[in-house]
Amino acid sequence: MKLGAAGDSYTCDYCHSVYFPDKNDDGVRILGESPDEPCPVCSVPLVQASLERTRLRYCTRCRGMLIPMDAFADLIEAVRANKAGTMPAGPNATDDSELQRRLNCPHCRQTLMMDFYASANHVVIGSCERCALDWVDHGKLQQIAYGVDVFRDGRGE
Repeated sequence: MKLGAAGDSYTCDYCHSVYFPDKNDDGVRILGESPDEPCPVCSVPLVQASLERTRLRYCTRCRGMLIPMDAFADLIEAVRANKAGTMPAGPNATDDSELQRRLNCPHCRQTLMMDFYASANHVVIGSCERCALDWVDHGKLQQIAYGVDVFRDGRGE
């Protein structure tokens, strides 16, 4: 079986049947291992995966996602449109220490730039401009997609 062109299924070379791996609670389909790319949070190997037909790398332990920058906005729209993944429980206070985290890009090993995502003022993501990749911790993509803004005081004010 080889990975299909759409990015979220496998096709058998012999009978041409198509297999779609099951989605997990995050709406992610696990496709296989990613060579030599450790999770920037927990250091386990990232796996190749897809979410809403977008290829990404995914950590099966902390459930963070490494997403190509050029696919990020379209992925957010697809998640929003299809309600993929579990919606966050509600507002939580953003910890300013998230901006001080030192995480390394799994691809080039340089330090990720931690900053607030532009359209969700209180969601912090990591970015590697060099590799054109964004790191998103578990649940933060859904916070951005569903418009669940996370406020510093935790009360939504």
